[in-house]
Amino acid sequence: MILEIILAFAAGLLIGSFLNVCIYRWPLDLTVRKPARSFCPKCEKTIAWYDNIPLVSYALLSGKCRQCGAQISWRYPIVELLTGAAFAYCVATFGLSLVALKLSLFCAIQIALIVTDIEERILPDEFTLGGTLLGLVLAWFTPVEIGFSYMILGGTTDPRWLSLMDSALGALFACGVVWFIRWLYEKLRHREGMGLGDVKMMAMIGAFLGIRLAFQTIFVGCLLGSVIGLAIIYIAKKGSDYELPFGSFLGFAAIVTALWSGL
Repeated sequence: MILEIILAFAAGLLIGSFLNVCIYRWPLDLTVRKPARSFCPKCEKTIAWYDNIPLVSYALLSGKCRQCGAQISWRYPIVELLTGAAFAYCVATFGLSLVALKLSLFCAIQIALIVTDIEERILPDEFTLGGTLLGLVLAWFTPVEIGFSYMILGGTTDPRWLSLMDSALGALFACGVVWFIRWLYEKLRHREGMGLGDVKMMAMIGAFLGIRLAFQTIFVGCLLGSVIGLAIIYIAKKGSDYELPFGSFLGFAAIVTALWSGL
């Protein structure tokens, strides 16, 4: 089992390295296909493969570009390490299973969204809408908690159809709740409280987790956003119009909820 956990950690590091490319490029409307090779954001020189080994290259280069000496953000090794740890934890807890794969991918998407929201206040559609589609596909192979699908599908007992339906219902319920909160806030405060990215993000979370766990995610995310957000505003002496990365709170809450429940 130790070997499987080590391999999962290594796979997570590679996925984390790819996530860093997405986190940098997608908010800038750049594709991950061209250029295919990573490049330094400062000098735009192509990074050699031996300078792009997760964690190792950052340490050997002391966090600087070999070509121009520009400082490389701490975000790169942090994302790689967190993703590797998430993959290792899922395999250690659930073994080499589809559940472990589903949770690993879910955590990877949440980590990417947490970081992009903190850095850019953007939740890219590639993660949210693409993640929603992925959640629906995976629901066919790994069951989502069965809920209201019985009422819609009648006498159907096929767990795959029930799981797929509850995944779809989870996506609709979760994004509907957040959309309503967003609408209500605008009506009461006459300004936008959260973007549509948060709505689409909750659709993705609902597709992966189903209705009950999506609701828990919303509750925990709102609680974290209220407590930590107010603390940040107070400590940093920000105004009441300061834009908090609500998607980051939702992402953290989603990871805790998913891993705690084991789906």
